[in-house]
Amino acid sequence: MVPERRSDSIRWWRGLFRLGLVAAVGVASSVVEAREEAPDLGPPMRFAVVRSSAPGCEPNCPEWIAAEGTIEADTPALFRRLLKALGARQLPIVVNSPGGNVDAALQLGRTIRRAKLDIAVGTTEFSGCSPEMKNCRDDDSKAAPYLGIAYDSGAMCNSACPLMFAGGVRRVVGEWAFLGVHQITTTYHREKLLYRTTYRIVNGKKKVISTRIVSRKNAGSYKTYEMSKAVEKRLSGYLKEMGIGQSVLEVMKATPASDIRQIEPEDMLEMKLVTSLDTLDLLAGKSICQHSPAPANCREMPANGNARPAEVAAVEVKPAAPLSRPEQEMRFVLVRGSNPLCNPDCPEWISAEGTIVAGTPDRLRELLDTVGGLRLPLVINSPGGDVQAALAAGRLIRERRLDIAVARTDFLDCDPGAAGCSAKEELHDGLTVDAGAECDAACAVMIAGGARRLVGASAHLRVHSMGMEEKVRAYLDEMAIGPGLFAAMQSAQYASHRELSRDELQKFGLTTGPQSVDALTGATICRSSPKPDNCRVLPSANAEAEAPAKL
Repeated sequence: MVPERRSDSIRWWRGLFRLGLVAAVGVASSVVEAREEAPDLGPPMRFAVVRSSAPGCEPNCPEWIAAEGTIEADTPALFRRLLKALGARQLPIVVNSPGGNVDAALQLGRTIRRAKLDIAVGTTEFSGCSPEMKNCRDDDSKAAPYLGIAYDSGAMCNSACPLMFAGGVRRVVGEWAFLGVHQITTTYHREKLLYRTTYRIVNGKKKVISTRIVSRKNAGSYKTYEMSKAVEKRLSGYLKEMGIGQSVLEVMKATPASDIRQIEPEDMLEMKLVTSLDTLDLLAGKSICQHSPAPANCREMPANGNARPAEVAAVEVKPAAPLSRPEQEMRFVLVRGSNPLCNPDCPEWISAEGTIVAGTPDRLRELLDTVGGLRLPLVINSPGGDVQAALAAGRLIRERRLDIAVARTDFLDCDPGAAGCSAKEELHDGLTVDAGAECDAACAVMIAGGARRLVGASAHLRVHSMGMEEKVRAYLDEMAIGPGLFAAMQSAQYASHRELSRDELQKFGLTTGPQSVDALTGATICRSSPKPDNCRVLPSANAEAEAPAKL
């Protein structure tokens, strides 16, 4: 005879921690009931590729990814599916979300950072078809996105959304949008499980034959609003990974879950939650495609009277390849002039191209350490970026007494970012061109650190207000730049860039002369006396072969 016994036990199920939303990961009916009692944050987040329908925009208009709704557990998978459909295209994200699942928000943030995407808080108003509309698709126009206009008025990124937002390379929240945080709510669901365990006694020892659950009963649930050390450590590590200040975490912990602490623009900039005080027009405004070069999210589409580009669901579409190179984080490359007129004594310089990010000063310092005491000028081409990083990079440039000029570097051997591209003796061959080069926003702060500062007639330097007024003002005073530059910055608010003329640049003291980049990298500068520090004669192949072996 087999004696049969039963044992009752209590199992505690811990839900996924979320901001303002109860998690439901169990399969029992009691968990489902608890989920229904949770606050309703609205429909789940959906993604759509949108093309600007602003008047006068066509044929070259900006496109973006509209992300609207509550962050759910499956939201990261939907987003990855969209990115796969987009292929190599890098479109900025315009997000409007009340929050949701914290774990999913962290996944989204990391995916956004890996894809090197920009992000703005805003809402998209669709023209014609919208993602919610049924049967609103034309089979003849499946290569086109939806049409719409992005606004920041009334848009929000609250609760878990700022964690997703932190993943953006460039991050902007306009003055009419809201970004808020609060304490994490962790919900514990308790369930009483009745087990039936069958066992037999063999040689005086109990041997379990089977165990099965015969009933489940809801034993209640409770919430806690205190952040555990494990959760705090996890969020702290994520914010550090994204280059965001730890003060964000302190504000979260200090704000009750029943409330939302809206963070002011200046505070967001100080916390590094935003990279500038621009609005979403920086990423989705119709005028951005008039810049040269145009941003990566601009795409020219030929007029087609039969096409209806507004009627396509973005996730299921594979848009055309981009016509312009995606913006990237600032990279530093050692370059040697390849003009035949300079051989064998040619100028060398450091090419600095891309967006200024938190790690830019460290990358510049690492490169400067590799060249030792050699003073090479910087040739910069940048749309701007992180103000704090620009201040640090400018001070490093002044510390090393480096010259700087606004221009582009055309590489003649291979693009340093391309796979398999290697430079001979760590030097790429190239030429400098100031036509079409730009130095916008935070870039102007960075070049203020140069010993000699040059902006040619064909280059562009634009400024606007970037916040952190006291720090920027003190820095410009430190660099002996006249007060006119700071006043010019303040006169152009947020997305309204103001291009400075060459006369203004000299009047404000930002440039040290009327010369162009040729004064630092021109083919004939190495014939002057005294010879510039960045000129060097490379040993010929024969000289290397005949040289005695080094002991």
